[in-house]
Amino acid sequence: MISVGRQAFEQLVVQTLDDLPEPLARQMDNVVVTVEDRNRFEPTLLGLHEGIPLTERDDYGGLALPDVVTIYRLPLCEMCRSLDHLREQVHITVIHELAHHFGIDDERLTELGWD
Repeated sequence: MISVGRQAFEQLVVQTLDDLPEPLARQMDNVVVTVEDRNRFEPTLLGLHEGIPLTERDDYGGLALPDVVTIYRLPLCEMCRSLDHLREQVHITVIHELAHHFGIDDERLTELGWD
């Protein structure tokens, strides 16, 4: 387990988002990425995508609420033994949840090695 404060953890998430390839980042549409300490219903959950994947959206004319990707700090810190390990797991979790935004399901993520 590693102890990382919220601000430092948020920087790890921001770094992953900043490192996204520009063509991919431009395709993200109406999505917010946030950090919470823990999911209250599933305390070991690492991340969660809530919303309608891009592949299933109708033309909403900008009136729909944004998708929300939440990354959970405490479960990720609890599973990691070093800052490098945490950085890697944050990267994997952010990419995994953004993949859901793009319409990639868990089965396909497993096939791609992102489980």
